[in-house]
Amino acid sequence: MSQPDGYSPSFKRPAEIMRMRRKRTRSDASVFSSPSGPGSTAGQSDSSPAGVRPFSPGPLFNTQSRPGGGIKRRNPFANIENTYSPSKKCLIYNEDGHAEAVDRCKRNKLTEKEGEEMDCNAALPLSARLTEAEKHEHQDVNSKKCLSFSEDDSLFEEEEEEVVSPLIKSPQAIAPASIAPPVCTVFPSDWSLKTRLLFTSPLTLSWAENPKAQEEATGLSQHLRAHFITLPHSLQDPRSSSELRCAFQQSLVYWQHPSLPWLSLFPRINAERSFTGKCTPWAQDRALQQSLMSEWSVSLSSLYSLLKTKLCPYFYLCSYQFSVLFRAAGVGGSGSSITALISPTTRGLRESMKAEGIEFSLPLVEDRRKSREQQKHPGEEQEQACSELKEAEERHGEKDEDNDDEDGSFSWLKEIGVQDKIKKPDSNTIQLQKEGQTVSLDHKPESVVCVQGTHTFTLINFLINCKSLVAAAGPQAGLPPTLLAPNAFRGATMHTLKARSVNVKSQIGGSYQDISSLEITGAILPSSLHTITNLLRPAQKGNFSSALYTHTPTAVMNTHTTEQQSSAGSSDLSACGIHPASIQQLTQPSTLGKTALSHISMINYSYTWRS
Repeated sequence: MSQPDGYSPSFKRPAEIMRMRRKRTRSDASVFSSPSGPGSTAGQSDSSPAGVRPFSPGPLFNTQSRPGGGIKRRNPFANIENTYSPSKKCLIYNEDGHAEAVDRCKRNKLTEKEGEEMDCNAALPLSARLTEAEKHEHQDVNSKKCLSFSEDDSLFEEEEEEVVSPLIKSPQAIAPASIAPPVCTVFPSDWSLKTRLLFTSPLTLSWAENPKAQEEATGLSQHLRAHFITLPHSLQDPRSSSELRCAFQQSLVYWQHPSLPWLSLFPRINAERSFTGKCTPWAQDRALQQSLMSEWSVSLSSLYSLLKTKLCPYFYLCSYQFSVLFRAAGVGGSGSSITALISPTTRGLRESMKAEGIEFSLPLVEDRRKSREQQKHPGEEQEQACSELKEAEERHGEKDEDNDDEDGSFSWLKEIGVQDKIKKPDSNTIQLQKEGQTVSLDHKPESVVCVQGTHTFTLINFLINCKSLVAAAGPQAGLPPTLLAPNAFRGATMHTLKARSVNVKSQIGGSYQDISSLEITGAILPSSLHTITNLLRPAQKGNFSSALYTHTPTAVMNTHTTEQQSSAGSSDLSACGIHPASIQQLTQPSTLGKTALSHISMINYSYTWRS
């Protein structure tokens, strides 16, 4: 059988295939980078041997009409009878970087006149050339076929590719760029206490530190009189704005009891290191401890009275074991009743509250139980009814159950004759097994307790008379819990957060840019966080970011209560001494669950956040 000219059935080893592939890549690069003038075409075609198939197997190319004049190596594994298809297309890259798909047969049949037109078209401006590329791509926009080398480098595979014109964009591709993202002017309310805020901005933040004596005095006076100023949408020079600096000093104020200058009374949980080695004269003096607790009880009662009359929106009680958040009616979506959240709790504390007649709920446990019930299939309703009946029998027959555990429940052992070989568990072990789930909640976020309505007043009396509220030993022995509030109350001391500004250089991409940072430390209340961010918005022209450091035991304070109402904002809290914008945010139910905000960013006056 006679073989066509230029066809060699010789076998090529894989190493030679890879070497030929690299050589082909270099030759293609030289072809695409070569000029496309008429003179160059003729020069390159002279170096091409006659009778060589550039895309073998297939018809011979007219080397004189090829604009590049390069030689395409043949595929040694191709079958000459069934491989060639006139419908195959290849990509030709123009000088402007765009790819156009052309049939091989059409490209082979290009006349010299068409070649001259292509050369002349290369000299046209970019806009004129784009119109020609658009025509070619519009013709073959549905489905294009091209040759690509497979991953095993064995043969060329024919694969379908959807060629999308860069000039004709689909509506789906245009939509994300043309539709602007929604502008979010507020971030969700966060009821956790923060220990540190770190703001960064491309604009300077030095205006926030070293206030003048008059500015600091004006800020404190505005806080006491609950007087708030309105700032413009954007400030050209924050350093020269006295109103901004006075408002910033006003936002740093909070009230605390007790106040001991040589001790940091927040945080209190796991803070033994900050108390070690400090002077604590009340630790061994019983009369001094009673005096401190008496003064603390008066302050707590004063805070609850302010909360009840809506003159104080919320306050915190921080002990060495747990923290309590009291919120006025209408705050945090609580409806028309005062709410209190306690976290973390223990079984002993919950039993003591039950003994005092305080009704409470476990919101996270109830939510988990409801989710499990919703996941059950309809066929399990009968089993659920049986389990509820069994639980009711256990609640009403606890005494008889103990006797059954000792005698009746092990009667089946006598039937098989092994009652003497198996040791029966005692009543204490059985009781511990029943209470295992209750004890497993201790010191966990799921142990958060919610008290509502008139039971919050009973909770106040319980906290005043609870002996375990104060540590009996250790560095915090005899020291009453810390009370924190945004408003003044009886026995409280005014404190201010510490602010410090630093200018640093940060590497962004391949260059260094000046970044200004502002660090705020102390007991940062939710209203303070909201007020500070509202002041940074006009001062930094709507571009800043903040890292938030949360006091971990208070992160679960964002959980929703069981009786939240959507009309909670109807309560009148205008006399509580908080900025109206902060009141509007704090009256909304929190959507963070048992997590807290960890980062807030504002870009072009729009908030983004993560928890």
